[in-house]
Amino acid sequence: MNQETGFLAAGAQARYRTILKNVYLWMTAGLALTATVAWWAATTPAVTRAIFGNGPLPFFMIIIAEFVLVIALSRNIMRMSVGAATGGFALYSALNGLTMASVFLAYTGTVIFQAFAVSAGMFAVMSLWAVTTKRDLSGWGHYLFMGLIGLIIAGVVGIFLGGETYQLLYSAIGVVLFTALTAYDTQMIKKLSDSAGGDVGEADYVRLSILGALKLYLDFINMFLFLLRIFGRRR
Repeated sequence: MNQETGFLAAGAQARYRTILKNVYLWMTAGLALTATVAWWAATTPAVTRAIFGNGPLPFFMIIIAEFVLVIALSRNIMRMSVGAATGGFALYSALNGLTMASVFLAYTGTVIFQAFAVSAGMFAVMSLWAVTTKRDLSGWGHYLFMGLIGLIIAGVVGIFLGGETYQLLYSAIGVVLFTALTAYDTQMIKKLSDSAGGDVGEADYVRLSILGALKLYLDFINMFLFLLRIFGRRR
C-alpha cells in the first residue's frame, strides 16, 4: 500500500465511523422524542382522552399515518431535501410517541425500565457483534422478511385464538426476530457506509444517517414492546 492509498483508506474509514456514529445519534434523538411525547400524552388527560377515549378510530388513524410515513421515508428519503427527511423522521418519532402513551398507561414504571434496560443491552451487544464479526449476514434478509410476515399473521391469529401461553410464545419469537434484525440492519448499514466511502456529499450523508437510524429505531422499538409483553404486569 503506497502512501496515497493509505490516506484514502484512512479517510474512508474515518467517514464510515462518522456515519455510523451519526446513525446512532439520530436513533437516540428519535427514541428520546418518542419517550418525551409518550410521557406527555400519558400525563395530559385531554390528550389521553382524544387518543384513547373516543373509540379506536383516533388511535388507528395515527397508526395508519405512521405506516404511510415510514414507507414514504424508506422509499423516497434519498430524493427528499435534508429538511424534509429530518422533519419526516421527527414527525414519525412524535406520532409513535402518541401511540406509545399506552405503555405508560398499561404498565408500571418498574416494568418499563426493566424492558428498556434489557432492550438496550441486547441491542448494544448485537450491534457490536454485527460490526465486528467477519460473518456475512446478508443471507439472513430473505428469512427475516419471511419471519416478519409470519409474525404479522401469527399476531392476527392471536387476536382471535391466542391464550396466555400463545401470547408468551409469540412475544418470545418477536424478541428473537428483532434481535436478529438488529444485527442484520447494523451490518447492512456498515456495508452501505463502506461502499459510500468518503465520496458522500453532505446532504446524502445526512439522508443515509437518517435512513439507517430509522431502521435501527424500528428494531429497538419492536424489541422493547415484545419484551414489555413478557415482563409486563398490567396496572
